[in-house]
Amino acid sequence: MKTTPMLGVLAATALEFSAVTPQIQPHARAAELQKWAVHDESRPMPPVVDPGPAGPPAPVPADAIVLFDGRDLSGWTNAKGGAAAWQVRSGYMEAVKGSGAIKTTRVFGDCQLHVEWASPAPGVGSGQDRGNSGVFLMNMYEVQVLDSYKSKTYADGMAAAIYGQFPPLVNASRGPGEWQTYDIVFHAPRFDGRGALATPARMTVFHNGILVHDNETLTGPTAHKARPPYKPHADRLPISLQDHAHPVRFRNIWIRELQQ
Repeated sequence: MKTTPMLGVLAATALEFSAVTPQIQPHARAAELQKWAVHDESRPMPPVVDPGPAGPPAPVPADAIVLFDGRDLSGWTNAKGGAAAWQVRSGYMEAVKGSGAIKTTRVFGDCQLHVEWASPAPGVGSGQDRGNSGVFLMNMYEVQVLDSYKSKTYADGMAAAIYGQFPPLVNASRGPGEWQTYDIVFHAPRFDGRGALATPARMTVFHNGILVHDNETLTGPTAHKARPPYKPHADRLPISLQDHAHPVRFRNIWIRELQQ
């Protein structure tokens, strides 16, 4: 399997990533997962790191596919394939309570995904009931969106967590209403001719320019109160955004396909 080298991938984003790199190895993280039940309230929270102020929308690399440019939802549908009912205004889209998740009309496998988002301001609610949404790779592998600025929830459900599996290495959240970025390098799982898992999914995630997941190996699809096993699925599936009844905003979403 040939993939774009990591340094080349990150350079292509035209972003300056922070030098903050927590000294935790991926293998230690996998072992750590065995200690904690899903959504265990006693699981330690990661340290807080100030990512600095938000900047303007990130430049779009020349080889990227723009999924949302701030003008319309022509590249998105609802979960059933109908028109996406989220609101578009002032260069961003906003989740509408009860309208359901939206997904891309195009499908993707291995990729580099850039998403900018902002939780409602002022912050209202607590825990999971505070600026909740999610970015789903292949419609089933979630990086959590949540207002985790001075707000506590279970560690594997906070902002930038690989939901139900791994907390971020640090909490790099900005405050309510401030624009935040996720840069996700995703390698889809592979299945053999009999449908058995050949290689699991992997993710590297930067939150506001800070490394929060370092080539993490996923245990399977993400889920609420469960860690389900892998089941064979297509090599390419949509990117989706969650409606969790909170008016979370998104802008400047683009993707680079990696060679599979």
